[in-house]
Amino acid sequence: MHKEKNLWVLLIFMLAGIVLGGFIGTMAENSGVLTWLNYGQQFGLTQPLVLDLGILVLTFALTIRITIAGIIGLVLAALLYRLF
Repeated sequence: MHKEKNLWVLLIFMLAGIVLGGFIGTMAENSGVLTWLNYGQQFGLTQPLVLDLGILVLTFALTIRITIAGIIGLVLAALLYRLF
């Protein structure tokens, strides 16, 4: 019997893995042994981009922070998706 896997479920698993991994990395930031989990890079727009149309003002900003804990969470989410 072939089980069909849904792409949306994979996306939810990946987002949950990244968020939980980032949370664990932030919590481990002040611990002595696990500080390496919060090591990573941050990239994106340093200053927000503002578009003033007179009536409407739009502000765009995007910053992404990739940490070791986030990558581990992403891998674990992919493995869980494959199991189920």
